[in-house]
Amino acid sequence: MSEVLFYLGAIMIIIGGICDLFGAIGLLRFPNFYVRLHAATVGTIGGAVVPLFGVGFLALGSNFLPHKYAIAGASFVTGIIVLLAAPAGAHALAYAAHKAKLVQWNPKCDHLTEVKKHD
Repeated sequence: MSEVLFYLGAIMIIIGGICDLFGAIGLLRFPNFYVRLHAATVGTIGGAVVPLFGVGFLALGSNFLPHKYAIAGASFVTGIIVLLAAPAGAHALAYAAHKAKLVQWNPKCDHLTEVKKHD
């Protein structure tokens, strides 16, 4: 069982590195603020939360770490906090940028403006 947890953790850390790479490429290549914000959120969740869970599984699967339950618990709690905070922060940034009209863009569909017209 410990080998399964160890390899699952290692695979999750590799997946996190790949998500960080794709998030960084998205930040460089995407055309505007909103899409780049999506890439940053993918990089944060996939590149931080998944490796943190992987570190937790890796710690639980290892026999050589002296405080493996503390490391695993801290990794899981930190991963859950980042998992909850990252999308909320990205949503707040996007909403504030849209409301302040700081970003120049030509949307094909703007639901926030449509809702505002009906109120």
